[in-house]
This record gives sequence, C-alpha cells and structure tokens, in this order.
Amino acid sequence: MARPAPAARRGRDRKAVVLPAPPGRPTGDGATRRCAVIGGGIAGLAAATALAERGVRVTLHERERTLGGRLAGWPTELADGSTVTMSRGFHAFFRQYYNLRGLLRRVDPGLERLRPLPDYPLRHGSGTYDSFARVPRTPPWSALGFALLSPSFGRKDLTRMNPRAALPLLDVRVPEVYQRYDDVSALALLDRVRFPEAARHLAFEVFSRSFFADPGDLSAAELALMFHIYFLGSSEGLHFDVPDEPYPQALWDPLARRLDAHGVDIRTGAAVAALEPGPGGGHLVHTPDGVEHADAVVLALDTAGLTELTAASPELCDAAWRARIGRLRTAPPFLVTRLWTDRPVDRHRPGFLGTSGYGPLDNISVLNAFEGEAARWAEKTGGAVLELHAYAADPARDPRGLARALVEQLHRVYPETAAARIVDRRDEWRRDCPLFAVGGHADRPTVDTPDPTVTVAGDLVRTDLPVALMERAATTGFLAANAHLRRWGLRGQTLWTVPRRGRSAPLRLLARRFGES
Repeated sequence: MARPAPAARRGRDRKAVVLPAPPGRPTGDGATRRCAVIGGGIAGLAAATALAERGVRVTLHERERTLGGRLAGWPTELADGSTVTMSRGFHAFFRQYYNLRGLLRRVDPGLERLRPLPDYPLRHGSGTYDSFARVPRTPPWSALGFALLSPSFGRKDLTRMNPRAALPLLDVRVPEVYQRYDDVSALALLDRVRFPEAARHLAFEVFSRSFFADPGDLSAAELALMFHIYFLGSSEGLHFDVPDEPYPQALWDPLARRLDAHGVDIRTGAAVAALEPGPGGGHLVHTPDGVEHADAVVLALDTAGLTELTAASPELCDAAWRARIGRLRTAPPFLVTRLWTDRPVDRHRPGFLGTSGYGPLDNISVLNAFEGEAARWAEKTGGAVLELHAYAADPARDPRGLARALVEQLHRVYPETAAARIVDRRDEWRRDCPLFAVGGHADRPTVDTPDPTVTVAGDLVRTDLPVALMERAATTGFLAANAHLRRWGLRGQTLWTVPRRGRSAPLRLLARRFGES
C-alpha cells in the first residue's frame, strides 16, 4: 500500500508517495536467471539496474551505438577542429521525477551532476512573457499564482472561463483521468474550459508539444495529467535541473560502468531481430551474434522498435496483444538544430526559453549557460552554443527549409544573433516518439503482458501511476524489473510518485460536487 514518503528521501513535497518494494530475498538463491533487456534508453537502463542489483544475469541490447535512447549523445568534429558531443536536444529534469533521479543517484548520490536553472520562461510572438520563478509551488496556490501573476490572464479572461469544466482538473486521478478525457483532444478540453488564448499558447500548448504532438491530436487525458503533475498534484512545481555535461559524460557512461561492475553484458550497435519461445521455456533471442536463451525479457523499445520486433515474433505473447501493438502510432517528426556561433548572445538570456507564435520554433537553449563542454568551447572561441527545437513538424516538410526557418525565428527572439557567423551546425530530424492520440489509451501496452516472462517499459507504456515523459520511462523500467523479481522471490525496487489524486480534500469535494461529469 502506498504511504507518504519519509522526509529524508522525498523532495520538498511532504505529500510525495512511496510505493514499497515488493518483498523477497535481497539476492538470488544460487540459481542463474537470465534476462534480456531490449532497449538501452532510460527504461531499459532502469530495468537492467534493478535486475542486476539482485543478481540476475542481464544482457542489455541497444541497436544504436550509444546508450540513453532519446537522451543519447555521440562525438562529432566541428569545422574548427573541436570534438564536441551532439545529442537529440534539451531535456528538463524536473524535481518530481523521483524514480529517474533515483536511478541517477546510483552513480551520483548527491545529484551533483545536475544543476538548477532558475526559471522556465515562456515567450509569445505578440510580446507576452511568462515566468514561473515567482509562482508559488504549493498547490492550489501554484495554479492560482500563475493566473494572477501571468500577463496572459486578464480579469475578463478569468470571468469567461467555464468553472464546471475546469473543476475536475482539481482532482486528477489515474486511471480515471483516461476514462474521463481520453476521447477528447487537448485542444477541445481547453476550448471547453474557455482557457484564455494567450495563456493557452504560452502554457498548455508548450506542454502539449513536449509530447511532440499538436494539441488537436493529443489526448486531453495526458494534458490533464501534466496539469496535475506540475500544478495541482505536486509542490515541486516547474523547477528543474539539467546535466552539467553532455548526457553520456554526466549520466550514461558512469551508469554503464556500474552495470558492467554488476556483470551486465552491454551490447550496443546490435538490434534484436526476433524472439521465439525457448524449447524448455523462456525465450530464444535472435541477435547479430546468434541465438541466445533468456528466462525473461524486458521490451524497453520505442514505438517503431516495439512494433517491428513484435511483427517479427509471431509467437510473442498472444494475437490480441500483438494486434494492439501493431496499432500504435508514432508522433510527427521533430527537428533539433544546434549552432556554434562566433559571438555570444546577450548575457541576460535564459538557459532555456519556451516560445510560441514564432513560426515553427518551440524553444531555444543557450547550452553554454549550463553545460560544461559547451561553456568551454564558448570561452575558447568567444562564441555561443545554441539549440533550436521544432516539435510536431509536418512530415512532408523539407528539414533543411525548416532549419532555415528556425534560425530566422532565432534572430527575431534574440536579435543579436543576426550578426553572428555560424561556425558549424548539426540538424537532427527524428520521428520516434510515441503519439498519445485521442482515444488511444486502451491500445497502449501495460508493463504486464499475457506472458508473465515478458514485460514492457518506456514512456509509451500506460500505468496507474501519475508519471509522464522521462519519469514514465524510468518508472515503468523499474516496474518491468519488479514483475520478474517478484516471480523469482527477489526483492524489488521502491518507487515514488506525486500524490495519486488531488491534494486538497475541499477541492476534491468541490470537483466531485460541481464539476462536469
């Protein structure tokens, strides 16, 4: 049963919830159990860690040459001869990402490799600018404070809102939130609430596009869950940290060394082609090196990888499960453009800025403001390292033209960059994020499958815990490992979440009594 988290381990939120580890032996009973973890992103790394710590023999398969999934990084040489690390872009490590942070604590107990950014500023092309720095963190004052402090909200806007439609957001619960809102788009929910247009663009559209989807295509349940996680379910607020070096150096290389010390066989650049039942139970794993046996499998793949492996494994789980996997969809593509320039930006520019109303530009990062490698390059050259994101891009659009448009919008937002010469650039055009489509919740896989020796993990997985994005990946990775550990009588991993319902009893009562059904 869930209980309030001990003060020594939770964040600043006294209502954070701990889910005790499944009981069992701390290590194995002498039997050699083998588990194949397929996918080396956050979910796979979490699963491999929890299993290896209990003495399970883990083989971690990753088709790319580097670990980290959508937070992977790799070396590249710039035109000036510098060797730097390229990645797929900025990610914010929010304070309520308890399980992800718990994974990182394995190699960094004090989380000293994470540094705070002071604000999550949002700017609209009309000139409106929002900041969360002065917004109270404790619900419900966090949401009320945002409305009162934001220039996007006027008194008339507040009086025009539909309170009956908004009240259920005061008591978001999982999985009930999907029963209420999954058949509605995020855009339709904002229309129903009559959320002010300016605030909609600055706040909720920015969040919805962090799912790499247009608000008209995104399930309103995911947007409501985000509202709970960041505003009314947690007092951690929108305060976040970022790694002080590129992802491999700060996070994944140290974790890989720890996994290696626990006997994990890490295989990068090696995709699993298929799975089939083993002759004496378990699974035969078809790899580039041959066929190997595993007693259990964790599928920690992205949407495309999961659907491809399932299609190539006609005996995996059962036909109904495989059909659901086959219906999963991938979100529209996104573009990350990173620029190395010959002169700096204004020193008052934030490390991260969310944008709306600037064409395809969704945010700007000044990497040398917080990342050591970028800062050293900027100090050596007198320049800057900038990163531009475009989410939910038109699949038919030419990425080169989109990249040019991002740079043009950068000049609008930060005019001093127009005079800068681009020393070098990298453009990453990707399409591998899950789409949380309207009405799609039922088709999304759960951690458990019809085969108890197969579990699924990743940010695409549905779970009855209030988690999203990177935290959903870490949480389901641990849950996938726990399912196997429980079967083997081994102790599992303790988990943490924000409260699983609205924090305030009076607000919960208000939502039930007067909210729209």
